[in-house]
This record gives sequence, structure tokens and C-alpha cells, in this order.
Amino acid sequence: MKALNSDDLAVSDLKYVSPARAAIAMGVSVTTVKRWVDDGILPAHRTIGKHRKLLVSDILRFVRDGHLPQADLSRLVPNTPLAGDNLEVLLEELLLASRHGDNDRIRQLIHGAYRNGVSIESLADRVIAPALRQIGHDWQSGQIEVMHEHRTTQACLAALYELKAFLRANAQESRPVAVGGGPEHDHYLLPSLLAQLTLLDAGWEAINLGPHTPISAFITALDDLRPSLIWVSVSRLESPDAFLAEYNAFYKKAESRGVAVAVGGQGLCPVTRERMGYTSFGDGLTHLAAFARSLNARPCKPQRGRPPGCQSTTRLEGGETTSSKD
Repeated sequence: MKALNSDDLAVSDLKYVSPARAAIAMGVSVTTVKRWVDDGILPAHRTIGKHRKLLVSDILRFVRDGHLPQADLSRLVPNTPLAGDNLEVLLEELLLASRHGDNDRIRQLIHGAYRNGVSIESLADRVIAPALRQIGHDWQSGQIEVMHEHRTTQACLAALYELKAFLRANAQESRPVAVGGGPEHDHYLLPSLLAQLTLLDAGWEAINLGPHTPISAFITALDDLRPSLIWVSVSRLESPDAFLAEYNAFYKKAESRGVAVAVGGQGLCPVTRERMGYTSFGDGLTHLAAFARSLNARPCKPQRGRPPGCQSTTRLEGGETTSSKD
């Protein structure tokens, strides 16, 4: 276990929790939590005083990847305004906050939903993307001004950048690298940012090159960053033919090096897709998350007690590990 100092604990009251609070939130006993920690299934840290502390982000991932029907993740962060896990209600609340220009509420809804166990990909596919589509429709139909649409987009971006910092600060030290962005002349910020957060949440070191990224930058990334996965988020293509000529040459380079390429986005029509090479295509970020997890499998799903047949890892002094199976 990694030792913590007082500065680590002072960074945020939301960063670490005790096994007792974790047990209440997950709907299991403290003994079960400690057993998962001892078996290496749930990461934990020790304070200078030798007390166990668990990262909130680890608990969120642990519950999302497993089957804990009694979990109530809102109990991890008492007195914090959290959105419920009913995504239709969450969508309506986000639209209402947008219409009122309530940026603080937008932030609370996004952060609260994540802390309440809603995955990044579900937030993206079932809340944020539909909300922005509705707001875009309202603007095009003259119900709102473009200022309102831009204001909501910026509020969502601000909340997501904060969430990205949280995910990075609490990520595992050893993780595979993914690189991605939007193609040249595609200036949409949110899709590739949401792809980055989805991959961070899935246990990857995700590097977002951002919108309007030339294919040459993806090729450079193959050499400089040595990723295992590259994502290309296409919201708009100015010239499909020019894009395909460069993209397919890049894809052959990536394929020859064993690098997976995941593509998606509303800018890819069926005709364009038929002319593209790719490892995975997704209609939404739920597909990207599933593909990423198939490439980088997480530890065994949590169960009450040690999961049967699951390899467990025990950390020893000096950083060595031993592994065993039930």
C-alpha cells in the first residue's frame, strides 16, 4: 500500500474515505472491504498512522465494474448535491439548468451524477449529447439565441475539465496509452474531450490532441507516444475524399504496429465508413468504453468475499508481489 502524508489528505475531503464509509456506500461489511483490499482486488493506501484509506475514484470504478445491488454511492460524499441515477430525469434537470443559465447547477449535475455512480460514457451518450442536441435544435428553430447555446457548451466543458483533473489525479500509475482527437476542420471540442474522459475512467492514460488535428499529428503520435489505442472522433468532414486518402494511409501504419484504431462520430456516414479501415466503430461512447475495456481488462469484478477462481495479488515489502488463485 502507498503511504499518504497529511498534504495528500488535505487536497480534498472527497479524495479519500475510510473502509467504514466505503463499506456503507457499497452495501457490504467492513470485513468484506478489508478482504478485498488484502486480496488486491480493491486498491488502498495507508496514512502515516497506518490507517487504510481508499480513493473515491477507485470505489466508483469498483462499483461500476461489478455487481453490488445495495450500493449507494451518494453516501461517499455526505451533504453534496447529487443528481439521481435516473438519466431521463438528469437530462431534464440539465436542460432546465441550461435554460436558466445556471452554470453552477450544470456543474453539480455532472459531478454529482459521476459521484453517484453514473459512468462517463452514460453521461455522454444519454445526458450531455442529447441535451446539446436539443439546445442546438432550439437555437436553429429560433427558440433561443446562439449565446445561450454557447453558454451551455462552455459550462459543460468547464465541468468536464474539472472532472478530467480528478480522474488524472486518481489514475493508476501503470496504464496503457491512448491518443485521439478530431480531424482537420472539425472544431467541435466536446466529443473528443468526452472520449478522453471515457478512456481515463476505463483505466487508460488518454491524451487528447483536441479538435482540428491533422492526420500527420496522429502519425507522429505513433512514434512519440507509442499508444496501444488511437481514437478519431468525427463530428464534421469538410472533404471526405481528402480525409480518407490521408486517414487510410495512417490506418495502415497503425495496423502494421498493432495499434488499435477506434472511430466514431456523427460526421461518419455509412458511405464514408465503408471506405475506411478501423479496428472498432462506435455509435456512442458506450461502445468505445466496452472496446477499451476489452483491450485493457480490469481486475475481477467484486463479489462478497473473494471471487472464486480470481487471481489475487498481495503487495509485499520492497514492491514485490505474489499471486494466487482460489
